Amino acid sequence: MTKPAASLASLLPQLWHRPLPPPLPLLPRALYSSSPLLTTHRTPRRRLRVSPATHLDAAAAARATRAADPVEALTATSYPAYDRLLPCPSKDDPPRIEHLVAREDEVAGDFIASSLNLPPMYVADLIRFGAVYYALVAPQPPPYAAPEHVRIFREVTEPSLLRGRASIKGKTVREAQKTFRVTDPSQRLEAGTYLRVHVHPKRFPRCYEIDWKSRVVATTDDFVVLNKPAATSVGGATDNIEESCVVFTSRALGLESPLMTTHQIDNCSEGCVVLSKTKEFCSVFHGLIREKQVKKVYLALTTEPVSPGIITHYMRPLNRAPRLVSEDHIERWHLCQMEILDCKKVPWPKPLITKVHKVDNCGWPKQEAAYECKINLMTGKTHQIRAQLAAIGAPIVGDSAYMTGAIAAMADPSINPYGRASLNYSSEEEKAAAVEAWVACHGKEPKSVIGLQASEISWDHEGEHHYYKAGVPWWRQDAVESDLV
Repeated sequence: MTKPAASLASLLPQLWHRPLPPPLPLLPRALYSSSPLLTTHRTPRRRLRVSPATHLDAAAAARATRAADPVEALTATSYPAYDRLLPCPSKDDPPRIEHLVAREDEVAGDFIASSLNLPPMYVADLIRFGAVYYALVAPQPPPYAAPEHVRIFREVTEPSLLRGRASIKGKTVREAQKTFRVTDPSQRLEAGTYLRVHVHPKRFPRCYEIDWKSRVVATTDDFVVLNKPAATSVGGATDNIEESCVVFTSRALGLESPLMTTHQIDNCSEGCVVLSKTKEFCSVFHGLIREKQVKKVYLALTTEPVSPGIITHYMRPLNRAPRLVSEDHIERWHLCQMEILDCKKVPWPKPLITKVHKVDNCGWPKQEAAYECKINLMTGKTHQIRAQLAAIGAPIVGDSAYMTGAIAAMADPSINPYGRASLNYSSEEEKAAAVEAWVACHGKEPKSVIGLQASEISWDHEGEHHYYKAGVPWWRQDAVESDLV
């Protein structure tokens, strides 16, 4: 297939990118806590700025600029200053994801750095964080992709071109479009390889504030039980597997092989998680979970009292917050059950404690008292406890993803499209629109801590009973005891 001259000149055309208001400059804001890392040292006379929504060939544009300006030609090859990814910022940068395709055989790190004008060391750190993915064949562009991006996609996936690539022989298109992490900046890319670069990975600054050894509840030859701190990820995010409990706990214990996750709890929750030392124990523990042999008890700090007994809902099978639940059975929705073992009235957390832990009050109108619920989790769906408690009008303290919806439903019970008092919609389209409006108004994930602790975990295996308990939950601590002070 003969490529157009413009395409031959393109080192790295961007396939598609959802525009973000306001437009981001070519150089991303630094991942540094006090001053920008990515500051240009070029002459300001002819600084190049390209909108991420439209730049298809930043490298070619830079070459054209250098050709027109001899001074720029001497300075344009200098990358912005960069002091690595630490110290960690207290806030995440705005999302920026670049979708790219290689036109020649390339080296991944050099390819990304030159085409996005990013420092090679920055790109290497993104790869170390797990923020760069590749696929042998580019996926189908989304509906919002520009016509030019669709044209490029069709060009690089033209059947005669794909048939000539030895790497995808014997694979279906879907198999060839499966993404994998780039793990080495020197990884070779075959012409036609697709890349997805998360330029601003989600960060977890609290990882650097924790005394991780003090959070270890137990360690054996097979596993480690960790009292996970809130505002951390058990196994990492899609674009950041470096700043995680498994990595920092492994380092704190001086383990040669990194720990592995066996189950998850939400980033904003604290409490017991089991990390495996071996693949064999991972398999064993996953089997115990499937067979419902692992018992988990949670403590939840709610805004209203909850009566003891079993609470049943059905959860929409869509990986999107807020998770929607209904008391009525809906076909293909997941069964969610939890048992309230006990509920007692406790003081609302003191202002100093909420300030130390960055607890969001979310505008809850009554803050004289809270309620500590002891919960036996019978089914383990993502956000289950949080969604179910909010659905019965007793959201968890600090849970911005669900409390705002509960407050709205208090003012107007009909506004929740799956509540008992919801409106009778004239059509499925009308209800779908109401659901989208509900989701758009709520679901802001907490940045720090909520009143939820995985308090106890236990299981039996090979005649041995294992029982582990987390420490005192944050809302019962004095501020001076907090490891955040």
